[in-house]
Amino acid sequence: MTGETWVPTACTLPTAERPLRVAEFDGLFATAVRPAERTSPTTLLVHLPAGAASTIRDLVARETACCSFFSFDVRASDAGTDVLVQVPEEHAPVLDGLERVVSREP
Repeated sequence: MTGETWVPTACTLPTAERPLRVAEFDGLFATAVRPAERTSPTTLLVHLPAGAASTIRDLVARETACCSFFSFDVRASDAGTDVLVQVPEEHAPVLDGLERVVSREP
C-alpha cells in the first residue's frame, strides 16, 4: 500500500509536496518497534525507537500546519518514543490508513 491512500482531502499541503510528506511518514513508521495500538476509533498509539523523537516532532509540527485536524502527542517511553495520534471522528478513515502503514498491511 502506498501512503497516498491515507492522505485526507482536507490537507492543505500543495499536491506536489504530498508524496514527499507521505514518504516521510511511511519511512518513519516503518521503524516502529512494536505494533501500533488502536486505543479508540479516533486514536492510534505508535511506538518508535528512542532516536526518532526529534524527527517525529519536526514531522508532526509540519503536518499539523497543513492538516490541523490531526493531534499528535510525542513522549518518551521505556521502549523508545510513543506518538499518540488523534483525529476527529469524521477523519477516522485517515487514521485507518495510517494504522495500515504502521502495521505494514496491504
